[in-house]
Amino acid sequence: MKNKQVLVLNSISDFHKIAGLPAPEHPLVSVIDYGLVDYQTDDSEISWLQHFYCIGLKHDMKGRFRYGHQQYDFEGGIVSMVSPGQLVQITIDKTPPKPTGIILCLHPDFLWNNPMAKKIKEYDYFGYSVNEALFVSEKEEEVILDVLQKMKQEYHNNIDAFSQGIILAHLEVLLNYFERFYQRQFITRQKSNHLILEKLENLLNSYFRSGDLAEKGLPQAQDIASELNISTNYLGTLLKSLTGQTTLQHIHSKLIETAKEKLSTTKLSVSEIAFELGFEHSQSFNRLFKSKTGVTPLEYRSWN
Repeated sequence: MKNKQVLVLNSISDFHKIAGLPAPEHPLVSVIDYGLVDYQTDDSEISWLQHFYCIGLKHDMKGRFRYGHQQYDFEGGIVSMVSPGQLVQITIDKTPPKPTGIILCLHPDFLWNNPMAKKIKEYDYFGYSVNEALFVSEKEEEVILDVLQKMKQEYHNNIDAFSQGIILAHLEVLLNYFERFYQRQFITRQKSNHLILEKLENLLNSYFRSGDLAEKGLPQAQDIASELNISTNYLGTLLKSLTGQTTLQHIHSKLIETAKEKLSTTKLSVSEIAFELGFEHSQSFNRLFKSKTGVTPLEYRSWN
């Protein structure tokens, strides 16, 4: 079977070309009506690697964009965020209804010499998978559309020394709204999120009871996320939102729980327990145990 070609889009102009759109008004920022996009290919699927940011608010995309098979929370749109270096794959279905929405494309060069160049990398959702997209209500859509239209109006009417700062100020507002909306989504999707936590708990129990930690070491966040079929960033944000702990802190909590059980119910030495839990040196285990419990493993054992 012939491998499908993966296009490389270095610029926003490159995207406009494959999307059948006129050249962008501004070479580094473009707000696009998604209803006007007509991908220039006869294939049923198109893939590309892009080197710019994209934020897309889209409708009627179910089964067309790789969002997985999650049930929609709202009858509104879906927002996806793609960062430079990510691979995008779209299945093209020309049967009605045609997808609609709005896309913001922003090249990293537009962020040059502005604090947003660093800050944008701190927003975890740019590292989410497409099946972890943001589902927005009608009111939330109105907020998003308002900010995007202001950005478009700015570069459409005024390309001057103030344009970059004004557009990036709108961008920061938009990204902060996305932070708020994602926190809302973690609440409204309680059932699916708690199922993830349940699967995480079962997975960690399996890890710590497997007897393989001595050989494999402690589980890593990326390995756990992969087992749960979610991205590392999404897992971290979800845990922080629901439990107040990072993924590493959650792993350590499970480790300490297992260590307490072994200290209380077995005659294994502290060194043997440390080894069984994946520690090469018992001193590292002792330090972690004391930092989490306030006592050494031996002190904990003497009290039980």
